[in-house]
Amino acid sequence: MGDPISKISVDRHEGALPEDLRRYCERALALGATQARVIATSDIPVDERITLKCQVPRCFGYGAGAHCPPHTLKPAELRELLKGFRWAVLFIKDVPPEVIVRDKATIKERVEAYQQMYKIVNDVESMAFYDGHYLAFGFAAGSCRHTFCGQQETCQAMEGKKCRFSLLSRPSMEAVGIDVFQMVAKAGWEIYPIGSGAKPDQFPKGTLAGIVIVQ
Repeated sequence: MGDPISKISVDRHEGALPEDLRRYCERALALGATQARVIATSDIPVDERITLKCQVPRCFGYGAGAHCPPHTLKPAELRELLKGFRWAVLFIKDVPPEVIVRDKATIKERVEAYQQMYKIVNDVESMAFYDGHYLAFGFAAGSCRHTFCGQQETCQAMEGKKCRFSLLSRPSMEAVGIDVFQMVAKAGWEIYPIGSGAKPDQFPKGTLAGIVIVQ
């Protein structure tokens, strides 16, 4: 038997929200997140300059999948949508820096780390949905096209077909214009700018981030 499913209420279970948010943080940690905390949606920095970085220099994922720019939600659209929400759960996962640096020797570890982030977001989002916060939605880390379908020639959703991972796939935080570096630093957690030309020994760790907008 799974957890009981809440009947939908007019106030979307407003009274249970503080406890629910605490439980979602605990769930993220139990699933492998290193840190998790509740944040106000007003503290989510959305900036068009973030998606500009997908284009200049051009990211290998740009235009390659249904959840990457220019095909996904635009920063202005997200900014407007967030006005209808107040609380979210932000979490990070610390990983070895060589997982972030794109080295063929660490492909397996990299894919596993990013897949775990998508699974945490999906699990917490689903948990919130069944608790009655039915408008909850989340963003993960990295391109779902390359995280789940890197061995496939195309993104099926781009061809009008059913996505191979329809419940797990979603945009990354950066793909919709969220300034992840700023958010993580503001939360008091460490994060480093690990680029394509970086050497793993230059950094103490790598950081992946995910978020679920709850209510």
